[in-house]
Amino acid sequence: MKKSLSALLLGAVLTAHASAAEKITLVLDWYINPDHAPIMVAEQIGAFKAEGLEVNIVPPSDPALPPRLVAAGQADLAITYQPQLHFFADQGLPLMRVGTLINTPLNTVMALDNNIASPADLRGKKVGFSVSGIEQATLGTMLQHEKRSLQDVRMINVNFQLTSALLAGQVDAIIGGYRNIEAVELELQGKKPVVFNVEDYGVPAYDELIIVANKDQVNQPKIKKFLAALQKGTDYLLAHPQPGWDVFARNHPELNTALNRLAWQKTLPLFATNPAKLDSARYQAYEQFLFANQLIKKITPVSEYATEIK
Repeated sequence: MKKSLSALLLGAVLTAHASAAEKITLVLDWYINPDHAPIMVAEQIGAFKAEGLEVNIVPPSDPALPPRLVAAGQADLAITYQPQLHFFADQGLPLMRVGTLINTPLNTVMALDNNIASPADLRGKKVGFSVSGIEQATLGTMLQHEKRSLQDVRMINVNFQLTSALLAGQVDAIIGGYRNIEAVELELQGKKPVVFNVEDYGVPAYDELIIVANKDQVNQPKIKKFLAALQKGTDYLLAHPQPGWDVFARNHPELNTALNRLAWQKTLPLFATNPAKLDSARYQAYEQFLFANQLIKKITPVSEYATEIK
């Protein structure tokens, strides 16, 4: 009788604890991949539960939707990109950067011709791209840094088929390939890509993957708790990268591929070691870059779209 009563009491306590967990919905920028490792590891080690959170991690049906779902109050958090955040701010969307996953650009210019030793050597070459506007501004800045201009190259929209267009010889180089994904993919094809990081050629450095919340929800305690759990996940991942991958591969067997395994390792040094920290000067510099290239209509103060929760 005593054992039954104890079991009932324990069950009641556990049920009460479970019901007390705050629910939070995080919409990813794309399907689950190694870029999300700190979040996946935070979930693996129970960091979210320890903060009293029940986190629903949702891959989007359309990668353009996540920030807009947060802006509309249909999700708590979303992963997006710093360059996109500036566009959202220019459009007046009620979004606020609250955290960072990857605090370095991933974007690069890649070629397979060893005679292309710098962006200056792209003169007269065909460069494949996928996203108009920002990629022209990025490549134009890189070329200007090397005393060249966009008029020296021929840009071809390859409709997101970056690596296949490069491998097929349809273009001589590509812009938009990630240093931790497409570069690895080309290496697995037996190639030795020449990779130029955008920030090495005059483009302001920026945070690649960030976490945004609705402006009206930024001060909710669960946002701060989420960031605390993410910090724990990041710390554990960087201290134990292999166990993190092993559990990730076991939980997502469809993602247990050579590309993802190598990308996991390649991305480790790119993660923000302090996800909550905000470099306001970096955001201001990139805002100026977009404005100078006429990609946004006005300069918006950083405090209106990015914050550091302490």
